Amino acid sequence: MDLHFGDSKPTDEEREAVDALLGPPGSAWETAFGDSTVRSDADLRWARGGRAARERRDLLLPGLHAVNDRVGWISEGALDYLCRRLTVPPAEAYGVATFYSMFSVKPRPATVLHVCTDVACAAKGSAELCAGVEGRLGLGSGVSVERSPCLGLCERAPAALVVRAGSPAAGLGGPPADSRPSHAGEADKAHATAVVAPATPEAAVLAASAPEAAEPEPPASLAVPQAGQPGLTLLRRIGVVDPASLDDYRSHGGYSALRRAFELGPAGVIREVTDAGLVGRGGAAFPTGVKWKATASQPDHPHYLVCNADESEPGTFKDRVLMEGDPYSLIEAMTIAGYAVGAHKGYLYLRGEYPRALRLLGNAIEQARARGLLGDDVLGQGYAFDIEIRRGAGAYICGEETALFNSIEGYRGEPRSKPPFPVEKGLFGKPTAENNVETLVNVLPILTMGAEAYAAIGTEKSTGPKLFCVSGSVERPGVYELPFGATLGELLALAGKSGNLRAVLLGGAAGGFVRADEMDIPLTFEGTRAAGTTLGSGVVLAVDDTVPLPRILLRIAEFFRDESCGQCVPCRVGTVRQEEALHRIAERTGAAAAGDIALLREVGRAMRDASICGLGQTAWNAVESAIDRLGAYE
Repeated sequence: MDLHFGDSKPTDEEREAVDALLGPPGSAWETAFGDSTVRSDADLRWARGGRAARERRDLLLPGLHAVNDRVGWISEGALDYLCRRLTVPPAEAYGVATFYSMFSVKPRPATVLHVCTDVACAAKGSAELCAGVEGRLGLGSGVSVERSPCLGLCERAPAALVVRAGSPAAGLGGPPADSRPSHAGEADKAHATAVVAPATPEAAVLAASAPEAAEPEPPASLAVPQAGQPGLTLLRRIGVVDPASLDDYRSHGGYSALRRAFELGPAGVIREVTDAGLVGRGGAAFPTGVKWKATASQPDHPHYLVCNADESEPGTFKDRVLMEGDPYSLIEAMTIAGYAVGAHKGYLYLRGEYPRALRLLGNAIEQARARGLLGDDVLGQGYAFDIEIRRGAGAYICGEETALFNSIEGYRGEPRSKPPFPVEKGLFGKPTAENNVETLVNVLPILTMGAEAYAAIGTEKSTGPKLFCVSGSVERPGVYELPFGATLGELLALAGKSGNLRAVLLGGAAGGFVRADEMDIPLTFEGTRAAGTTLGSGVVLAVDDTVPLPRILLRIAEFFRDESCGQCVPCRVGTVRQEEALHRIAERTGAAAAGDIALLREVGRAMRDASICGLGQTAWNAVESAIDRLGAYE
């Protein structure tokens, strides 16, 4: 792809997809393809409105989604047209399009079947699932089968996701079906998705052939074994309220926290969050009140709020369950956070593999806006705040906050060097508070029960309730809510251990393994740290003796190799060398493998010490713990 515009032309469908997002072209420069509506004497050497178009560069990712959703892949002509509309150099847009695993810049069928091959699904037979699907479909089936990283459906492993390109479906933001232009080919069908989990080859192939006729997903409450039990705080509404109904949400205490926030004022809200001891639930455990206060105090404006709903850590699915089972709670919590930090615009960055969460959150935002709970005058308090959903497209690194900002802005999702920190210069170079879904939802009980009562839950240093994603060799996988301080054994007792437990992976691929005899580890940030492991995002993956541990470690190494953004040498090279060494070790044992284990340690230290972001810094953790704690290659 050149820096200059080429001669490739978009198809009618590609042009319609882009124009539906950006509106009709405003000048000849934006078409430049012999369009009959353009004057023949138009001067294409300059772009009318170029500055305004460049200021819309953040629409590059939505534009790529629009084309990919409509056609199934992004051609050079479509990319060229989108670049003209936004005055983005084609080479830069190509770098963005090829950054994400859900996009393709090469022709492929309109239907794509993503089969998860990550840790939880690998332990449940994803390799056999892939082989069975490929054997049934064969060549010329009109379906592209792609091995995918974690789909966030670990409690129903193995999992598959079907995405069929086509016209926007009526009722989902597109025009009525009878008003859409007709074009030949499969892309004329409506865009559709289907989730199959737990998946069999037969069910996956059936869903790929007709995603709109696939079996509906089970309700989110089935992912919460404690659903409906008394004493829950964060999960209390899941399985109780209708996630599509604002009235039902309000009848169960919804929006009482926002009213309390307006009574306290922005400084009062920040004080309550600080006194409650709330820390980030994404793994870094940074004090939320400190982050909000630092953002609110910045003189530069505007301020932004970003909700990180791009949970891509293998084994993590708690945010998905919250968004699917209680979406209005997140909208309310984002409104409170925006009010506290002085933001009038919030971005909800949602991973692209969550179609049901996208529909439910979109509905929740529309309903809240229609009822005066979002918009120019929230609850008649004179405070303006609105939320925009931005879809990710398959990039684990975008879970890092500054990489997420770059993704929203229309650049490759590569982490930025710090300082400056996001509270000073974040999204669009402005002060930004970024929190994940679970962190934000914790704000609601803090305001309704008070900081002191909230802080009484858990331990002195880890306050409040915590959500844990339990999967693997257990009888009742799902999301569990426990107060900080409960032990690993107590959590697994709730989930019901099955088989002969060999190890537990805490914190996901970026976490570490613990032995089956270490069940007394307290599930707190300080407790896991003292035990030489990490709590991370709350992943608890049980592994029994039927699961080949070396294969799991190799899959983790493959994951980090694929997901490294490649920006810094320690991570870009180190993740490849780590995978290569594990391949060699798998073929040898004993003294023959000793040299590669020594190499792994050296590479791991280099990644941990010199990588720009947490991906490279933690890529060696699970392998190191398996070698030292479990004796994986003895």
